[in-house]
Amino acid sequence: MHHYDVIIIGSGLGGLVCGAILSRHGYRVCIYEKNRQTGGCLQTWSRDKVIFDSGVHYIGGLAPGENLYQLFKYLGIYDQLRLKRMDMDGFDHISFAGDDKVYRIAQGEENFIRTLLEDFPEEEPALRAYCDKIREVCSKFPLYNLRTGDYEEKRQVLQLNTADYLRSITSNEKLQQVLAGNNLLYAGVAEKTPFYVHALVLNSYMQSSWKCVDGGSQIGKLLCRQIRNHGGEIIRNMAVTAIQGAGDKVDHIVLQDGTQVQATHYISNLHPAQTLAMTHSDALRSAYRNRIQGLENSIGTFVLNVALKPGTFKYLNYNHYYHATPNAWEGIAYKEEDWPQTYAMYVSASSQDEVWADSLSVMTYMRYEEVAPWQHTFNTVLEAGHRGADYEVFKEKKANLLIDCVEKQFPGFRDCIKSYYVATPLSYRDYIGTGDGSMYGILKDSADPLRTMVSARTKLSNLYLTGQNLNLHGILGVTISSVITSAELLGMDFLVDDIHQSTHI
Repeated sequence: MHHYDVIIIGSGLGGLVCGAILSRHGYRVCIYEKNRQTGGCLQTWSRDKVIFDSGVHYIGGLAPGENLYQLFKYLGIYDQLRLKRMDMDGFDHISFAGDDKVYRIAQGEENFIRTLLEDFPEEEPALRAYCDKIREVCSKFPLYNLRTGDYEEKRQVLQLNTADYLRSITSNEKLQQVLAGNNLLYAGVAEKTPFYVHALVLNSYMQSSWKCVDGGSQIGKLLCRQIRNHGGEIIRNMAVTAIQGAGDKVDHIVLQDGTQVQATHYISNLHPAQTLAMTHSDALRSAYRNRIQGLENSIGTFVLNVALKPGTFKYLNYNHYYHATPNAWEGIAYKEEDWPQTYAMYVSASSQDEVWADSLSVMTYMRYEEVAPWQHTFNTVLEAGHRGADYEVFKEKKANLLIDCVEKQFPGFRDCIKSYYVATPLSYRDYIGTGDGSMYGILKDSADPLRTMVSARTKLSNLYLTGQNLNLHGILGVTISSVITSAELLGMDFLVDDIHQSTHI
C-alpha cells in the first residue's frame, strides 16, 4: 500500500495551496483529483479559440505589500502571473433599471470616497464611516493581516449585519444600495450576510483589483508546478470514493478503482458535507454529522459565457453589476417569471487584443430547484452525459432572457455574439462538487455566526478540511483558509513567521 505524509482530496485552490505549503516544508504530498483538469473554480476552457474562466473573474489584494501579494510571493507563483490592473476610478460599475447614472467603485480609499462623492455630495461622513468600519472589521481577522491572533478578536464583529450597518450610516437609500451593489460577489442575503463577509471581500478589491490575462487557470498550473518541484504528486482522473476510519483516525482512503492508499495526515478540499458523507468512522457522532449536513449553502448561479465576434465589443477594464429594481438585494429572491433580476458582466482580459474583447461572462443567480428535473444526469469532460433535449430548451430560453436583460444596458449586445455556452448549478455540481451546485458554499448568517463557522479540524485527529467553506470564499479567502489548515501541521506561529521572512528578503 502506498504511504504518503499527506493525502489531499481535491485540487481546488484550497487543496493546491495546502499542497504547495506542505511540500515546501518537506512533506510528501499526493493530491487526488476526480476531473481531468486541476484547479476547481480556477479551471479555464476554450471554445471558438477563446478562453473562458469558470470562476476567477477578478482578484483583489495583489499590489506589492498587500496580503494576497505576500501569500502568492510566498507560494512562489506571483512573479509568473500575467495580470492587468483594472480601472483605478471604477473597477466595478453599478447600475439600476430606471436610473441613467452608473455608480463607480474605485480603488484606493481616498479615491473610492472622492468618486462616490461626485454622485452623493452630502455623504462624506457616511463614506468615511464606511471605510473606517471596513478597516476596523478587517483588522480583527488576524490571518487576513498575516499575523497570529485568537478567535476572541473577531467574535465582537461577527454578528454585525451588512444591510443593517449600511442603513445605520446613511438614510440615503440609493447610497445604501450602491454600497451593496456588487453583492453577487458573495451571494448577499439582506437579512443574513454578515458585514465581515462584505468587508473582507470589498476591502481587498478596494485596495487593488486585477484581472488574470488569458484566464485564472495560470494560478492552478503554477501551484501544481511548485508542488511537483517539491516532490509532490498530483493524480488526475481519480476520484476518492471513501475515507476509512479506525479508532479516532483515518486509516486509509479508497480510490475509484478500489485501490487503498495511506497517509499520516489527510486534507479534504471537498465540501464538508461531502467529506463526511464518504467518511466511515464511529468517531464521527451523528450530532456533528447532522450539524454539518444541515448547514445551508448559498444559491447557485447561471453563467452565460459568450465568444464575441472580432472587433464588435470593446474591452471593458471594469465589471458591470446591474439590478432590475432599486434594491440591490432583491435579485437573489427572484420570482421565476421575473428572472433575471440582477447580473454581473465580466469581460475577459486577453493578450491578443487590448481594445476589443474576445469573450465575456454574464453571471446571475439560479436556484437549484430550477434544474432539479435533470438532477439525475451527470456531465463532465471525463464522463460525458446528455441531460436531454428539454434541458437544452431550458438553457436556450434562460440564455435569451439574460441576453435581453444585458441589451438594456448594452444596446446591440446580441449582434456581437458569435456563440455562447451556458453553465447552470448542475455544471458547478458536476465539476466543483457541491451537492446543490452552490458556487460559494456554506451561507454565513450574522444572526448565528458560530453555527456557520467550520473548523479546519474534524473529529478525526488526522483529517482536516480546507477550501471556501471554512473561512471565506474567493481567491483570497480560500488561500487564507489553506494557511489555517496547513498551520494545523506546521504550527501557526512558525508558518506566519515563515511567510513574513520569505517575502521580506
